[in-house]
Amino acid sequence: MGRIRIEDMEFYAFHGHYREEQIVGNHFLVDVTIDTDTVRAGESDDLKDTINYQKAYLIVKKEMEVKSHLLEHIAKRILDKLYAELPGIEKATVRVSKMNPVMGGRIGRVSVEISR
Repeated sequence: MGRIRIEDMEFYAFHGHYREEQIVGNHFLVDVTIDTDTVRAGESDDLKDTINYQKAYLIVKKEMEVKSHLLEHIAKRILDKLYAELPGIEKATVRVSKMNPVMGGRIGRVSVEISR
């Protein structure tokens, strides 16, 4: 068993519950962790024997372009697409973070993390 992590993918996107958030936009960070069997790729040194993390990044990028009201919705869509398009996932975790959310005080980020 092995783990592939794609960390701190940064996007400027237009997600949020409030209309203003969907107009002005905000910075978001996305982290993806994928548990998979890495033995064969470790021996063969061949991309076809592992999960292509470039493809995983492109899935995340595409989903971040779709406006959503909730971080939970974004994370679920990303997770669904990863499982649909990348065979060999045994477990995956997606964390979506909104940077500097407007909540009446200084907050670095708010995050939602889901696993399957």
